[in-house]
Amino acid sequence: MFKIIALVACLAVAAVSAEYYLGEHVEHKEYHSHPKYKYEYGVKDGHTGDHKSQWEQRDGDVVVGQYTLDEADGTHRVVAYNSDDHNGFQAHVQRVGHAHHPHGESYANIDQHH
Repeated sequence: MFKIIALVACLAVAAVSAEYYLGEHVEHKEYHSHPKYKYEYGVKDGHTGDHKSQWEQRDGDVVVGQYTLDEADGTHRVVAYNSDDHNGFQAHVQRVGHAHHPHGESYANIDQHH
């Protein structure tokens, strides 16, 4: 019985000590980083037709960027976006070109090999 009381007393002391060192009794500083970055990338694969790009920059809570890609229907999508504490996230989507679908054989008529 004495061992149990001694164990409980030790745990209580450890809990109070942890609270003292980790809690409000210890002065701690809040560290807030100021995020700042820029990046960009692009893909232009003539073999697959995969064309896309993106750039973005951030300074604190303000993010500005744009991405582009070629759609399957032949149009080019351009999305410009920005985000900040006051306006939230906003995107402007633009479709450039005219959609077209190639004339050719229907998938239903293509010989399926299993």
